[in-house]
Amino acid sequence: MRIKSLNDTSYQQYILLIIYSMSIQNFVRSCLIFILVGISAAGSQAQDYNLKKWPDGKSPIEIGERITRKFLNSPHSRYGDLKPIKPPTQITYPDVCTWLGGLWFAKETKNKELLKGFQQRFEPLFNEEKTLLPEPNHVDNNVFGALALELYMQTGQEKYLKLGLHYADTQWELPENSKPEKQSYHDKGYTWQTRIWIDDMFMITAVQAQAYRATGDEKYIKRAAKEMVLYLDEIQLKNGLFYHSPEAHYSWGRGNGWMAVGMAELLRILPKSNPNRDRIVAGFNKMMAALLKYQTEDGMWRQIIDDPEAWKETSCTAMFTYAMITGTKNGWLNKKTYGAAARKGWLALLNYLNDNDELTEVCAGTNIQNNREHYINRPRCVGDLHGQAPLLWCAMALVRK
Repeated sequence: MRIKSLNDTSYQQYILLIIYSMSIQNFVRSCLIFILVGISAAGSQAQDYNLKKWPDGKSPIEIGERITRKFLNSPHSRYGDLKPIKPPTQITYPDVCTWLGGLWFAKETKNKELLKGFQQRFEPLFNEEKTLLPEPNHVDNNVFGALALELYMQTGQEKYLKLGLHYADTQWELPENSKPEKQSYHDKGYTWQTRIWIDDMFMITAVQAQAYRATGDEKYIKRAAKEMVLYLDEIQLKNGLFYHSPEAHYSWGRGNGWMAVGMAELLRILPKSNPNRDRIVAGFNKMMAALLKYQTEDGMWRQIIDDPEAWKETSCTAMFTYAMITGTKNGWLNKKTYGAAARKGWLALLNYLNDNDELTEVCAGTNIQNNREHYINRPRCVGDLHGQAPLLWCAMALVRK
């Protein structure tokens, strides 16, 4: 093509054609890039809430086996402390929770070797260690029955059933000369051990739920559901969280964790026909929405959940993670939203697991007190069973179908 000048019409058309062609190429290229980025982002987003695929060394089966074997190779604790100044005088609830989690994990992974190990650990309690059996006089003691009932369900041995039901039944049998407050709760159909501490909503409901699983007798699950509604009505806050008790106005992390796990475990087996089910589902969903708001960027929760200056604590993080895993797997919670939060929680926790298979930054056992410093200054333990147990529960829940 012959060009006479820059004003030549043919030349101008040629330049426009080139520009147009380049624009089409850029447009197509941009579209391809946009599509590829979108596919990549979608894949990344899907991975964010994937509860089945994990980085090397962080799979729930591997972690669960490490924690269970750690427990089997450890002595009985004194309220979670594996190296107490004084030896334990009874089996305490942190042991029960870890032991129970180990049995659940053994069942879900079909690991007969682990089951045998947990059973062998229990057998001396019928003989030379019989004095370590807790007296059935408090929520923290009666939860021991949940452990015996799990052994019955996995082995079929009646001696475990008899022992476990003893703890489940005495929780509703009012002792003689009880105080008026205990008498009042009993007369209304609640356990005489009621005290309106959020910890109770695992301790009470766990043994009653296990008794229902073991026997099929609905009186046990009805008890647990009625008790749960009482606590929801008494101490759930408008923001969805809970105070430690009506007298302690702080949303302590692990206390709320007991409530979260208690509701999740109860809802897994509570018949749809139970009149209290809708109320418990509503309380659970309200709590989970609040927890989503307070989860830190790295996936943790704090010692006082809604206090931005409180330290990040592992036992409550594990408990909330467990509840969200269970909620998403059962369809009570949005899979993408809460699955992503649960995944972040699990991976965050493993950053606190040391080379000795001990979880760090675990809050020590904590009584109620209406004082912020009381919670902020609690000892931070390493390897305490208050943390080992819920980490094991998470591993089990991730494996569970």
